[in-house]
Amino acid sequence: MTGPRAAAERAILVGTPRSRAGASPGGTGLSELGRLADTAGAIVADEIVQPLRTPDPRYYLGRGKTAELAERVREEGADLVIFDDELTPAQGRNLEAKCKVRVLDRTELILDIFATRARTREARMQVELAQLQYLLPRLRRMWVHLSRIRGGIGLRGPGETQLETDRRLIGARIAELGRKLGSAARARAVQRKGRRGSFRIALVGYTNAGKSSLLKALSGSDQFIEDRLFATLDPSTRAVPLGEGYEALATDTVGFIRNLPHHLVASFRSTLEEANEADLLVHVVDASHPDHRSHEEVVESVLGELGLGGRPEIRVYNKIDLLGADELLALREGTESSAHCTPLFVSTIFPATLHPLRGELLGRIRAERKRIAVRLPVTEGKALAALHEEGEVLARERDGCTLRVEARVPPALAGRLAGIAGVEVSDVADGKPEPPTDGRRSLADNRKP
Repeated sequence: MTGPRAAAERAILVGTPRSRAGASPGGTGLSELGRLADTAGAIVADEIVQPLRTPDPRYYLGRGKTAELAERVREEGADLVIFDDELTPAQGRNLEAKCKVRVLDRTELILDIFATRARTREARMQVELAQLQYLLPRLRRMWVHLSRIRGGIGLRGPGETQLETDRRLIGARIAELGRKLGSAARARAVQRKGRRGSFRIALVGYTNAGKSSLLKALSGSDQFIEDRLFATLDPSTRAVPLGEGYEALATDTVGFIRNLPHHLVASFRSTLEEANEADLLVHVVDASHPDHRSHEEVVESVLGELGLGGRPEIRVYNKIDLLGADELLALREGTESSAHCTPLFVSTIFPATLHPLRGELLGRIRAERKRIAVRLPVTEGKALAALHEEGEVLARERDGCTLRVEARVPPALAGRLAGIAGVEVSDVADGKPEPPTDGRRSLADNRKP
């Protein structure tokens, strides 16, 4: 990965009405691409939009517009051109020859941003895998700028020299990265087993929707926060106190974006397994963004691609402090609740708005647990410890060498207890009043501090 550049590169953005699908009304349609360029460290010098029925097979743009683009590059002293659509390898080569500067498409730009944002070893491997998969069919065009001695947007990546970048070596490296990421995924699966009994939530959403800010506000822990796209790439898990002695484990996942590169979705599938293992998805939406409905659709589409569609979900409309009273009222009236999705409205700078979210999470935990009565020998220390660690002990009483414990527990724990010799498990109607403790250890004594 290269170091910081002495001066920011000047970029010209290029789009078409086809690439502007979902753009906010009245916008240029290239505002998101501009923010991506800014995140990568470029200065947007100009924008060009051309209506096209079908892309030109040689230049993507029409020949006249391509000549205009080359002239704009010279006039603005631009260092690179960024297209909002994906270019074929041939189109990229032809445009670079015409404009005499580097030409990137949206996918290359996003991959470059991820290369600079990855911090952990696994994230760096995932980014490199995605870059190599994208590079493989484009070797001919990319040979001229895969040298370690050059820098710039779109050039940060695996770091191969010109002589090393052939298909055989790249194929071998892709296979090697696949094996290493598989090992990392298995290690993470072992870590998840250690969280057995914890209620796990995954924060998902469009990039810059405020997931990291929400995790920081809920957990009270330090989180890196920046008002840029893909400000955080590596997932982090924090304990979130919910009151009454309960807590949940919340994981902040990588943000989604319109036209997220397929290579990137595939390479980050292992990281997003955290969302797959979660008991609940918290879909964070930037309510202040004029195009937030389109962002919601993008996230739902990517979740569906990852096999997470239809999962239990809380949809959190964040940044309501940036809305006027009429806008907030319209948002509430235009948002419907469904069987698997509950809408909530919060602002991370106003802690009181987070109380309904904590209450909803607490209710979800209790709803998924079953109330049981367990009769076990006093010598069965492991079973008793599991009840206290993973469940909510409501009451217990001793009768000679036998203990009777009433508790709310995850279904998995109830199954494990039922399989232990000498332990009897029976269901208790959940509407039954809590039994008196008569001085015995109660729920308040057994919850986490």
